[in-house]
Amino acid sequence: MSDLSLKIQPVAVIHTPYKEKFSVPRQPDLVQDGTGVVELLPPYNQAEAVRGLEEFSHLWLIFQFDKIPTGKWHPTVRPPRLGGNRRVGVFASRSTHRPNPLGLSKVELKRIECSAGKVLLHLGAVDLVDGTPIFDIKPYIAYADSEPQARSGFAQSKPQCPLTVEFSPQAQLELEKIERNRPHFTRFVRDVIAQDPRPAYLQNKTDERIYGIALYEFNIRWQIKQSAVNIAEVLTIQTDLSNIK
Repeated sequence: MSDLSLKIQPVAVIHTPYKEKFSVPRQPDLVQDGTGVVELLPPYNQAEAVRGLEEFSHLWLIFQFDKIPTGKWHPTVRPPRLGGNRRVGVFASRSTHRPNPLGLSKVELKRIECSAGKVLLHLGAVDLVDGTPIFDIKPYIAYADSEPQARSGFAQSKPQCPLTVEFSPQAQLELEKIERNRPHFTRFVRDVIAQDPRPAYLQNKTDERIYGIALYEFNIRWQIKQSAVNIAEVLTIQTDLSNIK
């Protein structure tokens, strides 16, 4: 058999507010304010390379799970949608731990910016970590790609937000300051935490620990209240990411 290995290089990189995989939504449309920008890399950063792309409203991004250790895949996985209690085959899931660390994401294309030697694709909501390498970009074609009657196994419907989010007075004051430069940041924080980014085995449980997630340049600290299960509170917002654990 001939050598079927393939050497590929990124054509772009994506910029997002998610500085770590812990905070990333499990699908792109779950957090409306978590938008991203794809920046084409040389030699692909040419306006000619995206000619006609503005005629499409959505794109497919083929990317690398570059934050996942290589070789750490198993034939079965525990999907978060099943509470981490049931195993399915790795190819029956969208697990990040795969034989080849490749992902596929459908995103909305808002606009294209070509200036100063840069080609930027401004997107709607995304589900990728900041700095994720993009290997290919393809237009979404509705008649071929959309199957409204398709069966989707254990993920047939959009997941409900399991947590109700409250803010401490201190956090609320910090959020008001941030919103002067980042509109809707409070809503963004609420939507991210409402998805319950904790590992599946901890979801639907109450514990005393304080969690931290990095969004943009801020460290959001929160916990599940013992007196009110499924209530999350942002405890502090810091700009020093070195404090994140």
